Amino acid sequence: MKPQNMFGVVLWSDAAAQKAVIWCEDQGELAYYTPGDGSIHDAPALDAGDLIQFDVVVQENVRKARNPQVLMPSHSPDLPEKLRAGQPDVAHKAAVTPVKSSPKVVELSQYFDISAQPKLACSG
Repeated sequence: MKPQNMFGVVLWSDAAAQKAVIWCEDQGELAYYTPGDGSIHDAPALDAGDLIQFDVVVQENVRKARNPQVLMPSHSPDLPEKLRAGQPDVAHKAAVTPVKSSPKVVELSQYFDISAQPKLACSG
């Protein structure tokens, strides 16, 4: 499967093992990161609440994050606790948006003031 570019928020990390669990913008399965998963550069330190951009691939029915780039450290440091507590008023007071028949789904895009950047093609 071809890697897909994704935004997400780190929900959990282990600095010593350089592992992380990431909540993805598409509201799909969580993504798991370890630096041995094909990173093309030195692994950044990821902390809970960091807003990151990464490539996601599915291997053996598990979403793996690759090549993470920290866009905004400590963007939502309290997000993991608020999700555990089930509080709808999370990260920058984003509204909970019902999706289909699930009123507890939160649209991750509401947390970010990042607009999609236009992709440029260069020929030479």
